[in-house]
Amino acid sequence: MNLHAKVIGVGQPFIILHGFLGMGDNWKTMALRFSKLGYQIHLIDQRNHGRSFHDDKFDYELLTQDLLRYCTQNAIEKCILLGHSMGGKTAMLFTALYPSLVHRLIVADIAPRFYPVHHDAILEGLDSLDFSQIKSRKQADEKLSEYISELGIRQFLLKNLYWIQPGQLALRINLKALKKNVAEVGEALPAQMSVERSTLFLKGDRSEYIGPDDEKQISVQFSNVRIETIPKAGHWLHAENPEAFFAAVSNFLS
Repeated sequence: MNLHAKVIGVGQPFIILHGFLGMGDNWKTMALRFSKLGYQIHLIDQRNHGRSFHDDKFDYELLTQDLLRYCTQNAIEKCILLGHSMGGKTAMLFTALYPSLVHRLIVADIAPRFYPVHHDAILEGLDSLDFSQIKSRKQADEKLSEYISELGIRQFLLKNLYWIQPGQLALRINLKALKKNVAEVGEALPAQMSVERSTLFLKGDRSEYIGPDDEKQISVQFSNVRIETIPKAGHWLHAENPEAFFAAVSNFLS
């Protein structure tokens, strides 16, 4: 039950947690840049994602325990922790529960509140992929386009495809478990949760994930917090405006 991770560079441990249906690899370009600042980047695949283990159970407490186990196994005593979306919620809860293990926290485009399920079309589209018929990424994209019009989202999802053997595609994610537990992704973190660690929240100016009411709630639960907006960016702010994202994180860490 160990998490898969790609480790880049040497220096202070810097853990990055991807969002729902993503994987550590989504952050590789950004990780290479951070590694040049003197950090050892750990691109983690959370359970049921990427190359990490599959399990029927899935919620934020389990994701937090997975991360604690990873830190113990890799002798990480203090890290910088960055989480996007679902990964941001894991990162928040982890910091609240194990503050001594986190030096600084960065949360990308997510608040600790409840979010209603909004991945139905995406999960339906992924579930429609019949790999006895689909023999190429192009065919998979054509099928997904029946459910998802945005090319960028389809390209993001198609990164989950891999060749299980020559001529046979499959999905890396544990789709069955993620469909069953999709409501857990939007669950609110405990209302009594509080974080004293230095924290940076980043939100996309075109995203609706963090609103004015969320900012008030964040300021209550996070006593040492900065909230900044990344221009020309939606929910995938690190991919949509990587320069501004990198600058904001770098300034916070320095």
